[in-house]
Parts: sequence; C-alpha cells; structure tokens
Amino acid sequence: MKSTAKVWLGVGLFVSGSAAALPHAPACAVPVDLAHGRDLHGHAQQAQAPWVLVQHNMPSGGEAGEAGVPADLPPDFQFALTLALIRGHLLVGDELVKAGKWDEALPHFLHPTEELYGGIKDKLEDYKTPPFDAALMKLADVVKDKRSADYASAIHAVTEALAPGDVALKAREPDWPSFVVATAIMTLKAATGEYGGAIVKGRIAKPVEYQDSRGFVWQAERMIESVANELSRKDDNTLKVVRVGFATLKKAWPTPVPPKVPVNSAAAVIRNVSAIQRAAGKLM
Repeated sequence: MKSTAKVWLGVGLFVSGSAAALPHAPACAVPVDLAHGRDLHGHAQQAQAPWVLVQHNMPSGGEAGEAGVPADLPPDFQFALTLALIRGHLLVGDELVKAGKWDEALPHFLHPTEELYGGIKDKLEDYKTPPFDAALMKLADVVKDKRSADYASAIHAVTEALAPGDVALKAREPDWPSFVVATAIMTLKAATGEYGGAIVKGRIAKPVEYQDSRGFVWQAERMIESVANELSRKDDNTLKVVRVGFATLKKAWPTPVPPKVPVNSAAAVIRNVSAIQRAAGKLM
C-alpha cells in the first residue's frame, strides 16, 4: 500500500502524492504532472499522484487576466483557475446588475473576454468545451445596452457554456475535492492582488479592482461549498474553521459598491487568506 504525503512549497501550494517521489521535489522544483507519471519536460517520475501544484503567486495589483494565470501551471489547474476567475467576474457583475448599476457592472462582463478567454481558447477542445466567446460578447452587449429583458437568458447562456469544462476536469482529476480546494485557494490569491490594487493612500480609489476581488472571494467560497459534503467527511472541524475564515474575510467587502475607506487593510486581507489556506491544507 502506497503512503501519501503533502509537502508545502514556499507560500503554500503543495505536492501531493507518493512519499517516494517527494524527496526529489524541492521548493523550486520543475513543475510535475504526476497524474500522467511525467514532469512537464517529459521525464518519467517514480510514482503517480492525483495532481501536483507548484509554488506560484498571482500578480499583485492590476487585473488578474491572462497574465494572471501562470502559463507553467499544470494544464488542468490552469484551465480550472481561468474558469474560476471568469465566474468571479460574472458573479460580482451580476450583483451590480441586480442593484441597477449597469455601468458599474459592464467592466466585469468585458474582462472575461478581454483578459481571460484568450488564455484557454486553444485548449477548449481538450476539455470538451465548445467555444463560448460569442456568448460572453453577447452578454457584455446586453449589459452595455441595459437590456434587462435579455439579461437573464444571456447570463444563463454563459453559465451553461462553462459547465462542460467542469465535467471534463472532474473526469480527469482522481481527487476532485482536493483539486477544487486548491483552485479555490489560488482564486483567493488573485483576490488579494486585486484588493491591494484597489487601495491608494488609504482609500479605495479603484472600485473595479475592489469588485473583482469581491467576486473572486465569493467564487472561492462557492467552490469550497460545492465539495463540502466530501470535505466534511474528511475533517468536519477543519471545514468549520475554513467557513469561519471566509466569514471573517468577507467583512472587507460589505457591499458590491465599495466604501470610500477600506474596512480592512490589504495586509489584513492577506492574513485572512493565509489563515484559510493553512486550514484548507488539512482538507487536501
């Protein structure tokens, strides 16, 4: 029977797999795809594992767009993270539309096409996902023109277009709950960069970045909850800690429209995300 272990690398992503393979994985190791028994240079590995993540940080400040999804991540993780960020944008945009703030919502419906879709368009076939750029652009046009009668069907079309990617990823990942938790943590890392970028001289000067970070946090929480039953069976007490961590973290975003002065500093948000990450490690 193979023993399993996890080794945290640097700021917190980890290798998961057979303990026999781990001594060869230092903090700056070559990215490894143990799910297919090879590293990303094609060299055979000693043992298989469900998946591997290596040390990465999301860029701080600016938009977490195509450049914000590291190209050297394992392909499944790169694809999943892109879908998560798209959903985060749509989530906060939807909140703003429902509040009647169409102009404020529009950037969040443009970002998926402008910043994220290009990074996965050539990989959609690998994940049995039909192209959905037309659906994204139609949704953005509906929001731009404030066509409330067409909005529900337009956003539903995008939501449905993303679903095949989830199905394909789940079929490829032997440890789906752990994979989802890891993707959620990286989504939180994107949120910290956006939140920090929103604050200038102690004030929230960039509301779009504040809203992006809110969308990413809310999306990360949804991802955790989507596998909550499995996580509860693994360690219910730790899941409760993670949930409390999200409740604390979310206080930084009291409403979709930002306050003039941040409720929490960027440093406090980073500390809260780090606390969630430490707890979540026990669930992976």
